[in-house]
Amino acid sequence: MSEALKQKAAAADAADVLSSRRELFSLDDGIYLDGNSLGALPAHVPARVADVVQRQWGELRIRSWDESGWWTAPERVGDRIAPLVGAAPGQLVVGDSTSVNVFKAVAAGARLRPGRTEIVVDATTFPTDGYIAASVARMTGCTIVPVDPGALASVLGPATAVVLLNHVDFRTGRLHDLPSLTAAIQGAGAVAVWDLCHSAGALPVDLDAHGVDLAIGCTYKYLNGGPGSPAYIYIAERHQGAFDSPLPGWHSHVDPFAMAPDHIPGQGAVRGRVGTPAILSLLALEAALEVWDGVSIDSVRAKSLALSDFFLECADAQVAGGVRGPGSRVSLLTPVAHGERGSQLALRCAEAPAVMGRLIERGVVGDLRRPDVLRFGFTPLYTSFAEVERAAAALVEVLAEVPRGTLA
Repeated sequence: MSEALKQKAAAADAADVLSSRRELFSLDDGIYLDGNSLGALPAHVPARVADVVQRQWGELRIRSWDESGWWTAPERVGDRIAPLVGAAPGQLVVGDSTSVNVFKAVAAGARLRPGRTEIVVDATTFPTDGYIAASVARMTGCTIVPVDPGALASVLGPATAVVLLNHVDFRTGRLHDLPSLTAAIQGAGAVAVWDLCHSAGALPVDLDAHGVDLAIGCTYKYLNGGPGSPAYIYIAERHQGAFDSPLPGWHSHVDPFAMAPDHIPGQGAVRGRVGTPAILSLLALEAALEVWDGVSIDSVRAKSLALSDFFLECADAQVAGGVRGPGSRVSLLTPVAHGERGSQLALRCAEAPAVMGRLIERGVVGDLRRPDVLRFGFTPLYTSFAEVERAAAALVEVLAEVPRGTLA
């Protein structure tokens, strides 16, 4: 890679307002570009988890539900995430998996529109979202209507009950227009449910400002909550009184310890709770979220775009044909326009499995989506411009080494 690009990376790192955040993470000398699948470990989390295990569980035991704040953790952690997705306090609750929260949101969204018979789903969605939406349709007698988000207006109508869309496409990194699509959905009288798994912690979402109805998302990608960390559900304040969860567990009861035979839902976002939360992972997430203290999501977005732009610049400078021109061995699937791009780049390459394997051997960890997609995630809290330059150089070297037609 050219000396000029190295100097440009050094200058960008010197001017980076987020550079000091890297020290908060446990990282090695490798280059980690897969934070869009699993975020890096914040360095202080192991000691905090040890305290939860040894003192809160080991010594206080049952008393920790009150004395250590276990009981209020789902709402408390939800309020920590809220600013990162543009929500006021009291609208997010953390617990259960993303899949369970998708089920709650889609089913409750359909119940908010009785008499309507269609559930619209992003045709390019992460598979589980589609599976769960289809299950809700079978349970409610609705029909699933798959659609590319760009053609959403063509399927909306008086039969549409709820629409489930991904803010960022997991495979290509395409960013969908949340404000205009939400307005179109609500203009048809339907409920807008957004999956924020690939956008929360990477770019502004502004749920309240854009009037989103319901949203869900994971916490183990850009929010660095750890493998399997609990997901969240956003219930806009205006819907909380009518939110009818399909999983009315005892933790969402207005008086949980009354152990009453009939479920009377509590007030606010607590309606999104079900049963006893996974306290160890929930409190690990709470600790991990401290790396966001004092961070502007706008600065995160600015750096994300700068990192991905620089990767493209470096790759274009060295890959024969570039990654955006015709005839190149690799082609860019992610839109170039900033307004249409999340925080990852997806490159199509026939030899993707072999290329990613060689990159990982060199310490450059990206992600493979079979059969032919290389994904590189840019996590601004700990990724440097120097790493991006080195990663692009490694990609160039590997492409020169891997013969055409090599699949593994």
